[in-house]
Amino acid sequence: MSSSISRRTFFQGAALAASATQVIGANDRIRLGIVGLGGRGTDHLRTYLTVSGGPITGLCDVNQAARETAQAAVMRANQPKAGEFNDMRKMFESKEVDAVSIATPNHWHALSAIWAAEAGKDVYVEKPASHNVYEGNRMVEVARKHNRMMQVGSQSRTIPHKRRALQLIKEGIIGEVYMAKALCFKRRKSIGKTPPKPVPPGIDWDLFLGPAPMREFTENRYKYNWHWFWDTGNGDIGNQGVHEMDIARWGLGDVRWPEAVESTGGKMIYDDDQETPNTQMATFRCAGNKMVVFEVRGLLTGPEGGLPVKGGNTVGNLFLGSEGWLWVDSSGFQVYKGEGNEQVLAEKGNDGPGTKMHMENFLAACRSRNYKELNAEIEIGAISAAWCHLANISYRAQQSLVWDASKGSFKNSAEANKMLTREYREPYAV
Repeated sequence: MSSSISRRTFFQGAALAASATQVIGANDRIRLGIVGLGGRGTDHLRTYLTVSGGPITGLCDVNQAARETAQAAVMRANQPKAGEFNDMRKMFESKEVDAVSIATPNHWHALSAIWAAEAGKDVYVEKPASHNVYEGNRMVEVARKHNRMMQVGSQSRTIPHKRRALQLIKEGIIGEVYMAKALCFKRRKSIGKTPPKPVPPGIDWDLFLGPAPMREFTENRYKYNWHWFWDTGNGDIGNQGVHEMDIARWGLGDVRWPEAVESTGGKMIYDDDQETPNTQMATFRCAGNKMVVFEVRGLLTGPEGGLPVKGGNTVGNLFLGSEGWLWVDSSGFQVYKGEGNEQVLAEKGNDGPGTKMHMENFLAACRSRNYKELNAEIEIGAISAAWCHLANISYRAQQSLVWDASKGSFKNSAEANKMLTREYREPYAV
């Protein structure tokens, strides 16, 4: 987004767009704009082209080549040519777009969702909902104020076998649950070191960085590896891991906030550009004498407790209860009970169409205008992301932290409280 557009000018335009936006009816086709057309954004585009909802009318990315590739996909689907935008604010002003789907890097999730909602658009935003705790709170406030549907891309909340597994836990299949353990054993090879170089033609680097500090362009700070820099990402606990964090909270009754958190770890073995840890353990103490344990392993590792390794990864959730335990992942779930550790139930699943079903749930809520029908509404997604942020703050501050949910801050660390938000680069402030 060009910094020549002032915040005042944008929000005046946004207010006009919001006033002109009609409430979507039950039979209306929803015209969609997609923000961020990289790997995940391409998945968004392909999925929406198969969902019965409405045409793709807006394509936005800071990379001209990405816009052109996406436009070609729209045309191949026999849809009219979509509007192309370098600056998302211009797309949000468009009366040809009813809702937006956001697949930017993490540091843009909150601001783009907020701007879209203020411009009268409904929002599907990828996980994690936010880059820090403050942003998630603002997203909830704005969604409520402007009566916008805002779904977070935590598609596990829609996947049938995961919904059934979590319902069985709620019904007491393993007794009283005392621990949820979330595993993100996902092999990540070294990203190496890439030196600064001129920004490649066709890329608006100022817009890519947006709320983050201005940095020299490097390959590692751009495609995908932005996940491993604190400016733009949240490490694997906030990447793959936020899915498992969300399921862990869900299995403990959608517990809102922990009472305390401690996280340790480090970037082991590799000497490269990555800033975030590739090995991390976080422990959360919750009310009612319950706990959540989260573990990231990016290096070579065995599985947990004899569980299967799939493609070098073990990613899923263990729930431990007074009568047994349950494991759930992308392939299904299993239940074990009693002193003999007997398997009493196993169901296969397939989360392949999960994103499509999740987007269909979003579009249905856009028509009904009832945010409570969203399976991963922004308040759910913001809290799950916040748990990842709390763990990262403990890791970076190198101390155990006590959380005061009533105040939304830590009781025992001024340094940690500063990390609940960030210093924003104007004009990209949340």
